[in-house]
Amino acid sequence: MNNIGTQNIETNRLLLRKFEYSDADDMLTLWASKPEIQHMYSEPVYTTLEAVNGLLDKFISAYNNEHCYRWAIIDKTDKRCIGQIAYYLVDAKNHFAEIEYCLAMEYQKRGYMTEAVRAVLDFGFNKIGLHRVQISTKEINAPSKRVIEKCGFKFEGKLRDFFFYNGEYVGRLYYSMLKDEFEMIKKDV
Repeated sequence: MNNIGTQNIETNRLLLRKFEYSDADDMLTLWASKPEIQHMYSEPVYTTLEAVNGLLDKFISAYNNEHCYRWAIIDKTDKRCIGQIAYYLVDAKNHFAEIEYCLAMEYQKRGYMTEAVRAVLDFGFNKIGLHRVQISTKEINAPSKRVIEKCGFKFEGKLRDFFFYNGEYVGRLYYSMLKDEFEMIKKDV
């Protein structure tokens, strides 16, 4: 496995790059302060610029770790930080990682996250040298399930009543993709 750290990735509509302190306003306005976004991937809500800058301190200092792969999702048209995507769990010994992501509501259902996930998969398999990538979502998160399925992940199973969300228990759905499966999907696209 290659320990190359977070590098810029460019797609048709997006630039995936390391977080910068200049992203704080967009983060606060577009997604980090929104419970409907943050709670879907079990993250706290950040309601002040000071709190967002604290989160940025963690993100930016983590780039010193060679296994840190976290990208700000930048819309190339308006140059705004519209979300984030990361390999938040990296197992170098076994060559696998798990993806997490979030996206501002006004950018959802427009293919942005599918585009970002596909780019991060390509980076993971072909630059880092991963063999397996996994991803999970709350079973009630229909938009995330659509992204996962559009990207070609295979369903592996459900952890029942894994999250306590809005006063009820919800399951956690797990999916994965292997490098050879990704290569087959790329041929078909």
